[in-house]
Amino acid sequence: MGKTADLAMVQKPIIDTLHKERMVLSVFVVLLLTVFYELLKVWKVTIGKQMGSSITHSSAPVSFSPGASCFAPVMKCQEGSSSLTNSPSEISLAPTENTAITADTTAAAKKSWLLHCLQTAIHLLQVTLGYMLMLCVMSYNVWIFLGVIIGSVLGYFLAFPLLNHI
Repeated sequence: MGKTADLAMVQKPIIDTLHKERMVLSVFVVLLLTVFYELLKVWKVTIGKQMGSSITHSSAPVSFSPGASCFAPVMKCQEGSSSLTNSPSEISLAPTENTAITADTTAAAKKSWLLHCLQTAIHLLQVTLGYMLMLCVMSYNVWIFLGVIIGSVLGYFLAFPLLNHI
């Protein structure tokens, strides 16, 4: 009986230090996840600004003349013998100056679509990580809660000065 009591006393400090090491590691991982969450917020804003600038700057210039209609070349050709010449579907198929798609607008549309997909993926990561951090806080562990708070402050401190450089 004396031997088992001695064994229990030897094992108890080992278990306590293992528990403390795991807790410190858990708090550190939660802190890093929170910093990453704050960086995702800044990255999402950066992508949004790039998307806005690519849409406004790379769109093709459109010129409007007050007297001319875009259907004027088709309407002049009314002496044709076909009954389809004056139909609305024939007029809508007529090539106009404004409907020509250039390589610039195609590349800008593709870039805008890719940026939108990237922003959607970042949003998915951000929402998932936010819910995971909420569940960590809902564990009612004070150390995990402090890890989330300190990680949020640290992430804000590191990430938001980057917004000024965009």
